Amino acid sequence: MLGIAVDESMVEAAAAALAVEAYRDGRNLISYVTKKLDYADDLEKNYKRLTEEADKLFARRADVEAQVRKDMMKRITKECDAWISRVRVIEQEVLELENEFKKGTKRTWRKRRILSRSTLSRRMANKCEELHSLWAEGRVETDVVVEKPPEPVRVINSPRTENKPSLHWAIEEIRGHLRDRNVKRIGLWGTLGIGKTTIMHNLNNDEEIANMFDIVISVSVSEDNSIEKLQRAILRRLKLNVEGNNDQSEVAWRISKELENKRYLFLLDEVSETLELHRVGIPEDEMDSKVVLASRYEHVCYDMEVDEFVNVKRLSDFDAWKMFREKVGRNINLPGVEEIARLVVNECAGLPLLIDRVARNFRKKDNINLWRDGLRSLRRWPDIKVQGMEEVLEFLKFCYDDLDDETQKICFLYSALYPEEYDIFVDYLLECWKARGFICDVVDFLEARDRGHSILSDLLDVSLLERSKKMKHVRMNKVIRNMALKISSDSKDSTFLVKAREGLQEPPTEEEWKGVSGISLMDNKLHSLPEAVDCEDLRTLLLQRNHELTLIPESFFQSMPKLQVLDLHGCGCRSLPSSISSLTSLTALYLNSCRDLMELPADMKALRKLEVLDIRGSGINYLPVQIGHLLQLRCLRISLSNSCIGSLIQGQSRFAQISQNIISRLRWLEELTIDVDPHNQWWDGVVKTITKEVATLTRWRRC
Repeated sequence: MLGIAVDESMVEAAAAALAVEAYRDGRNLISYVTKKLDYADDLEKNYKRLTEEADKLFARRADVEAQVRKDMMKRITKECDAWISRVRVIEQEVLELENEFKKGTKRTWRKRRILSRSTLSRRMANKCEELHSLWAEGRVETDVVVEKPPEPVRVINSPRTENKPSLHWAIEEIRGHLRDRNVKRIGLWGTLGIGKTTIMHNLNNDEEIANMFDIVISVSVSEDNSIEKLQRAILRRLKLNVEGNNDQSEVAWRISKELENKRYLFLLDEVSETLELHRVGIPEDEMDSKVVLASRYEHVCYDMEVDEFVNVKRLSDFDAWKMFREKVGRNINLPGVEEIARLVVNECAGLPLLIDRVARNFRKKDNINLWRDGLRSLRRWPDIKVQGMEEVLEFLKFCYDDLDDETQKICFLYSALYPEEYDIFVDYLLECWKARGFICDVVDFLEARDRGHSILSDLLDVSLLERSKKMKHVRMNKVIRNMALKISSDSKDSTFLVKAREGLQEPPTEEEWKGVSGISLMDNKLHSLPEAVDCEDLRTLLLQRNHELTLIPESFFQSMPKLQVLDLHGCGCRSLPSSISSLTSLTALYLNSCRDLMELPADMKALRKLEVLDIRGSGINYLPVQIGHLLQLRCLRISLSNSCIGSLIQGQSRFAQISQNIISRLRWLEELTIDVDPHNQWWDGVVKTITKEVATLTRWRRC
């Protein structure tokens, strides 16, 4: 009985446990079913909440994207980019839920579809939580953008050079140097307005060059050569922020660290003085990195130790015409205009800057009358104002003002006495500078020439003079020359009367000769000169190659007491007037190639200060005794040619007799040049006589 009682109690306990479990399961079931029913009942509410939360989130995304677009110089952060990607994903999921809801609405939800309705409602509710969470993460106050890394190349708007061979060759040349691993620095130099900046911009934009480097950095150096300003420009290009740090060394270190392990190309434009690149922060010999610098001055390229030099020349006639034609536009095709237009382009001397300014002016001229008038005005510039040209004049005058000293300036202005584009023999020009007293701190002729070469080098360096295609010759282009004449017209010491190569048959009026220090009437067709002119301040008179000038009036030189340089080279004169003895300040006299001049005046000894006498190629084929009285003579040039044989009495003996004891009296003589006929040996004895006398001199340089 006891066992049975125990069993019954266990059964009761088990039944009670089952009842409790069943109760719990029932409650859970009821709760589950209730939730399902609630979700099903809240379907419309959850759908409405879903759309509201989605609209809020998408509106925030729009705000964030607007913030990103607001500063195109910055890029989106990785965190923000990931957030926008997640929004795009959830946007698709919301769209799917909306489509599912709308699809069920069309079919009308039935009781037997309560489970599907409930499931959709629950998914919407969960999605609402996700939407809200994403919305909270996308606060606009949070930084959504950061600085973009610097672009490998920042393209600069600039005219292309492919259709201008005179400029494009420089691009090709520099591109070749950039490929050479041994070339680290390249110097581009040339005068103002020649096209250097256009070349530098085209180098910056060149795709092939860009592919050689990780980054191309193009900056202009300020006129005051400020390292601080240059560093700021580089910092902006590299997008580096060193605000508050004014220590140049610290900034240089920051720039160099940023460039470390990068292949960079620096394009430094308008470099006017030597730059120490390490002080700027540009590392030396970093991988295959390079520097190209552009300057008006050749010496800056030397001082910055460039490996290769590229000298920008003026545009060819073809390129100049093409550029002008493009900039003028359709008016170039007006009847009769092209011939005038080509003359206009010729006045621009191949300078792109000048062509641009002139083309802007002529672009507005819509009939041939205006073109003709414009050409006349341009030819008279800078004596009269021409629209747009004053800027060019100021550009060019900057080079003149930037010269180191007054000697360089006055030597430059003197060079404007010669015709535009005229090939000036270097030694002759330096002699004129010396004769005029511009080189006054040296005594020896050779030392003066060396000093003159230094001055000339400085003028070539800043492109105020140009090297000619002819060996040992220089020239001045017409635009620079116009500027020089304009400056000289405003100067008290260098006022000129210049009418070279103008086809003159009659000399200028007596009034025009007054008050000037230099007169150039060379390469004309003058038949005569005034009887007497008032030229008390005249120091240079250039009359060379007036072949038809056969007679100089006797009193012509009487009022030229300060004349120092007289050039009659190639004139047709048969004799020199007695008034030449009035030229007591004359230092250089050029009578070479005066083929009809057979003798020197007897009173040549009055030219006590004469240092240079050139009678080569004249009719004087012997050594005149008058030369022995020119005791200050330092340079003598004569000819001994076959043509003198007929004029000699008793052949060589007559010549030797005349020549004896002349050279030996010229104790200051440093340079003696004797032109001879290589096909005849008759002059051997004469030269031996002269050589004996030369041997007694202590200062002579060569024979």
